[in-house]
Amino acid sequence: MISLTFEAETWAHRLRAGPKLAVLAGSTVLLFSVSHWSGLLACLSVTLLLYGSCGAAFAAEGFRQLKGLGYVAAMLLLWHGVIGDLIGGVAISLRLVTALAAANFVTATTRLSDMIEVMRSCLGPLRSLGWKTGIFEMAVALAIRFVPVIRRDADMLAQAWKARSARSVGFQILIPLALITLDEADHVAEALRARGGAGV
Repeated sequence: MISLTFEAETWAHRLRAGPKLAVLAGSTVLLFSVSHWSGLLACLSVTLLLYGSCGAAFAAEGFRQLKGLGYVAAMLLLWHGVIGDLIGGVAISLRLVTALAAANFVTATTRLSDMIEVMRSCLGPLRSLGWKTGIFEMAVALAIRFVPVIRRDADMLAQAWKARSARSVGFQILIPLALITLDEADHVAEALRARGGAGV
């Protein structure tokens, strides 16, 4: 499967996964305590500066991955404009984009194996109680790995739609995308069963 981690090493790649995930969790909690749009805009600016600090190639790829968030933010703004709460919509959109951009930054600069190791350490107390935590680690790994696969499938469906229709791509690809995703999940499940399950 495709990796979410940016291949070229940056300064952020050299930081340990545990502290990065802890800072991400803490900053997300703090983000939701900021209510004014100006403060949220400052938080977003800091997050985008992090992308820029890792080089032009990293920033370009990161912004490309976040492009879909623009449509979500636009729909949120439109809806809040309709209900007469545009300022609230701006705050919600800024908070959403900032939180997901920060999470994407950490994901792009952290190897999946390092994330799983952090999760394994956090689940240590459960193992001491006799719980088998390997299934949780496997589930997280598969969920993260499937994100770029779903994005690839969505791009392929969008290209196929553009080749056959003059109309812009919209919600029409959601149902076939969901069916493709379920089919691929079924293939992964069959592969796991053929290899003896999740090994836990």
